[in-house]
Amino acid sequence: MSQSFEALWHQTLDALLEAVWLIDEETLSIRFANRAAEKLTAYDRETMQGMPVQALAATPQDLCLWEDANQWRTGSQTLTQVLCRDGVLRPVEQRVERIAFPSGGAAGWLMLSMLDRSEQARNENELEALLSDLRATLDSTADGMLVCSQDGGIRAFNHRLATIWGLPRDMLVERNDASILDYMAGKVIDREGYALRLQELHRQPLLESTDVLALDGGQIIERRSVPQLKRGAPIGRIHTFRDITREVEVQAGLELAARVFDCSLDAIFIADAEHRLVRANPACRRLMGERNCAGRNVRDLFGSSTPPNWYAAAQQEWSTGGFWQGNLWLEQGAGQRCPVRLSWVALRDAHNVVFQTIGFMRDLTQQQQAQQRIEELAFSDALTGLPNRLSLAAHVGEAIERAADTHEVFAILFIDLDHFKIINDSLGHQFGDRVLKLVAERLQACLRSADMLSRLGGDEFVLYLQGCDEALAASVSQRILGEMLHPFLLDGLGFSVQCSIGVAQYPSHGHTLDELIMQADTAMYRVKERGRGHYSFYQPQMNSGLLSRMKLEHAMRQALEHNRMAVYFQPQVHIGSNRIMGAEALLRWTDPEFGVVSPAVFIPMAEESGYIVTLGAWVLEQSIREAVHWSDQGLPLKVSVNVSALEFRQTDFVERLQQLLLRHGLPSHLLELELTESILLQDAQEMAARVRAIADLGVGLVIDDFGTGYSSLGYLKKLPIAKIKIDQSFVRGLPHDQGDRAIVSAIISLGKALGTEVVAEGVETSEQRDCLRDLHCHFFQGFLCSPGLPAEAFGARMREQGVLGEDDWHAGAVPGQGLGLQSGSSGRQ
Repeated sequence: MSQSFEALWHQTLDALLEAVWLIDEETLSIRFANRAAEKLTAYDRETMQGMPVQALAATPQDLCLWEDANQWRTGSQTLTQVLCRDGVLRPVEQRVERIAFPSGGAAGWLMLSMLDRSEQARNENELEALLSDLRATLDSTADGMLVCSQDGGIRAFNHRLATIWGLPRDMLVERNDASILDYMAGKVIDREGYALRLQELHRQPLLESTDVLALDGGQIIERRSVPQLKRGAPIGRIHTFRDITREVEVQAGLELAARVFDCSLDAIFIADAEHRLVRANPACRRLMGERNCAGRNVRDLFGSSTPPNWYAAAQQEWSTGGFWQGNLWLEQGAGQRCPVRLSWVALRDAHNVVFQTIGFMRDLTQQQQAQQRIEELAFSDALTGLPNRLSLAAHVGEAIERAADTHEVFAILFIDLDHFKIINDSLGHQFGDRVLKLVAERLQACLRSADMLSRLGGDEFVLYLQGCDEALAASVSQRILGEMLHPFLLDGLGFSVQCSIGVAQYPSHGHTLDELIMQADTAMYRVKERGRGHYSFYQPQMNSGLLSRMKLEHAMRQALEHNRMAVYFQPQVHIGSNRIMGAEALLRWTDPEFGVVSPAVFIPMAEESGYIVTLGAWVLEQSIREAVHWSDQGLPLKVSVNVSALEFRQTDFVERLQQLLLRHGLPSHLLELELTESILLQDAQEMAARVRAIADLGVGLVIDDFGTGYSSLGYLKKLPIAKIKIDQSFVRGLPHDQGDRAIVSAIISLGKALGTEVVAEGVETSEQRDCLRDLHCHFFQGFLCSPGLPAEAFGARMREQGVLGEDDWHAGAVPGQGLGLQSGSSGRQ
């Protein structure tokens, strides 16, 4: 394109009101922007010169447009938004088209034009708000409203109209005027009269009318119809509808009350001012034994077992304007009676004198039976029929009271079935419930009549042994264990159920049932820890260990909030150059009460309690923060973070990882996740999919403690593993232990064959490092280089000694000054 033609073309574009950009078709970069484009986006044209056109894209559709050449080559016209320099999104009408210049050189140019629709969008929003206010006003009215045009078409209606007439939802969505009007006409009982009235209103557009309509659903509706005028001339008609069904029902209230009286399931009687029966409904007569009780005094209906003061109490309640209610025994004749709940109300005349009373009675026979059953269930286990904890507490409470005088001893056995969850998971909970019944029967057969077996819930039982010393408690425990060794048979299936038993003695181990159960439970868990299927007596030192562990776990859960935990970093060193190439993040905890707590202590505790998920998420975010900080200082460094199995199995782990990288702006290749082999081998398919998703993010994956557990080397060739780490247990014997040397050499050879880098852990001496160099290991870490350092100290170390970038060690870096390593340093990572 000649310069004169280009200048003329630019002047022409500057004269347009539309924003216009000329785009290089090959690079999709802006080559020219007119003045209207400057005004629309707030970018000056010099800034936009060379800018990628995607910088203006504010919507996923626009991004897709510029990524797909087939779309912009054929031209495009859409309503979208443009991203302005101040971050504001402005609505525009956008058009993309290829252009050709007379010189024939325009085959590589696109013209992007945008017309500002901000004012139009603002006007539409204001109009929409006004319409919304009008609609809200119509919908808030208590009456249904229907606005029709002069020719009978529907112009508007509110939600109340749809509710009153029961308009179907699909009809409301369809908005078919004829179907709505036909539906309304079909609901009216007098359809002919309804149609004639509408015809009359159509013939007389200024006529006002009020009609009452009976609908086939039993509703009574009042319709008020008035003309809608514009400049004094009718343009339509407004119909308002009000549901007056309630008012009609009130008018028929007396008749309805009489029917209710006769049909009520509750017994109702009416008495005069002297409390003589005047009338009783059928339910009342049946309750009284079908006797003719007319004229009898209400007080005489209830027998001698009724509290004698109830009648005076009723009089007292009436004097204060209330009503009396209570439980009485109703005489039914022939020596029969039943419990009833009586509510007795006094009716007063205009002079506040009682002229009539109404009584409501309800038969309580079934309720009392149900209450009795509830009380039985309250003290027994619904599944096995054994006494429950409430019943056991009452029984043991009596034994403790007796022991105050007799000094009697007794034992509490806490029995927990071993691996019972396997039965529930494999055969179902219904089968498991039947097994629990069999277990209860077998345990019950081991007891004397003075003992009590109760079920606490699940697969836990508590046994009270009356007058039982330690020798007898041990004998009973052995007998129970022996009986449980016999196989069970259910539905033709033979199986075994063993148990673990903890024993506590009264009064040496506790003075209340709660204390004894807690101590027996503690002893039972000690049996579980030592292999199950046995019994153990409670010992005081058992609680001290549990209490210490509980305190330590509580302190661990408070440590993050009180800044008592920190992430340290241990350098990973390139053996060839002795320069830092990465760092492993290590969690450290210093507590004011417990001092420095070893990770070997609190990490397993966190994994067991599930708190490792919270700790792992915190360490991951802190490590990414530090990696970004170092990168901003010109020290880009790859950081490795250990991920626990529980954390890695969280369904949202990959999503959270991606969000952290985006939020903090860390390039994904500067992050590595260290996983153990066990994570990959459990639920292998699901874990493999998760590993590939992480690799797709660009995050490196490292196998930690390689070779220390069960291994299936097939995953190494199937999964995108970046590094494997040789466990320090193999490095410790180098260079003299031939077995360790052979294992390390094999792992390094395996990594080399698979194209996977190898890192040796726990390097403490120069001899170990030199041996690893001879075996062609890539990297090492350990106390020879440095222990874990706080982030600030680690950053200073990097600035001192330099960081080895990926490009350097891939190209073969020249050994530098080193790290000032000391031969023979000791300690663990």
